[in-house]
Amino acid sequence: MSDLRASIAALRAEVCALHAELTRNGLVVWTAGNVSARVPGADLMVIKPSGVSYDDLTPDAMVVTDLHGTPAAGDWGNPALAPSSDTAAHAYVYRHMPEVGGVVHTHSTYATAWAARGEPIPCVLTMMGDEFGGDIPVGPFALIGDDSIGRGIVETLRACPSPAVLMKNHGPFTIGPDARAAVKAAVLCEEVAKTVHVARQLGEPAPLDGAVVDSLHARYQNVYGQPAR
Repeated sequence: MSDLRASIAALRAEVCALHAELTRNGLVVWTAGNVSARVPGADLMVIKPSGVSYDDLTPDAMVVTDLHGTPAAGDWGNPALAPSSDTAAHAYVYRHMPEVGGVVHTHSTYATAWAARGEPIPCVLTMMGDEFGGDIPVGPFALIGDDSIGRGIVETLRACPSPAVLMKNHGPFTIGPDARAAVKAAVLCEEVAKTVHVARQLGEPAPLDGAVVDSLHARYQNVYGQPAR
């Protein structure tokens, strides 16, 4: 029990800090957007409270829920605060994609513009091959409030290597093995959405060959960075 308590405390601090990355990278405005993290070894997750200003977020404000979005019993979270309105979507992803340890949602300008068009972002950049392994796909339109958005995320991302999906007329959701990786994917999703938009103002950008994309993705996922110690 003490190990679980320590794990949750560490995740609440991490998830709180990662929300600052969303504002620092210009991915959210006002109270929109959210980051969550799965609690290892427990059917629990940590997520941002609903409608609370980013300036007012603290580790103690992070809400702990089960993997159906119900606030956890006991003293794990802050019972005075309701979890994010996207909690059901996050919870559905965790229930159906056990490899996922973090989920992020933003309304970042360029990625959301592609979502409004209902158009995938084509893989025309080596950065996209690296991080996304191909196009960034579009998921189906779904209303907030239940797990419909989560179902669309899972159905779309199970079929491709991308950690990002543009939910139609809504915005990007990203996943990762942990919350930090999901935030990184959100930052890079917005970056490539902007770059490809600018490229299309100059002409039609050339897509990368599929074999090149596969090679880039494999190298980046398995070789890039410092070796494990």
